[in-house]
Amino acid sequence: MSIIQNKKAFHDFFIEEKHEVGMVLEGWEVKSIRAGRAQIKESYVIIKGGALWLIGCHISPLNTASTHINPDPTRIRKLLLKQAEADKLIGKVERSGYTLMALDLHFKGGWIKLEIGLAKGKKQHDKREAEKDREWQREKQRVLKSERR
Repeated sequence: MSIIQNKKAFHDFFIEEKHEVGMVLEGWEVKSIRAGRAQIKESYVIIKGGALWLIGCHISPLNTASTHINPDPTRIRKLLLKQAEADKLIGKVERSGYTLMALDLHFKGGWIKLEIGLAKGKKQHDKREAEKDREWQREKQRVLKSERR
């Protein structure tokens, strides 16, 4: 079940591969995500010390959070995946023009998972071409639907 999606990433980037990873979260963060108070629109993944880290993910704390903690909504969160898979992703990211983007935050078996994608930036003409293709598909569906009647 999807919690939040990053639709802007699909508009601005070509997504070549997708991987599902876990995240290191604190208790208040899990409660906030379950309440739908997360945002991944501006988030991306960096590589530091052979590990993957999520930057820019904003998780708003609930008002009912404990009084003895000071929640940081934009803290850097470590991503959990097997080392061999991480090494493959790191090798691909080190090539020019590639980055790792957060695509989807979802539940899987009671756990909160993040789907990240290996992405390459789109140029302006690529975005226009994608928009033309979408418009053509819509128009084609309208014509087919009207012919069936």
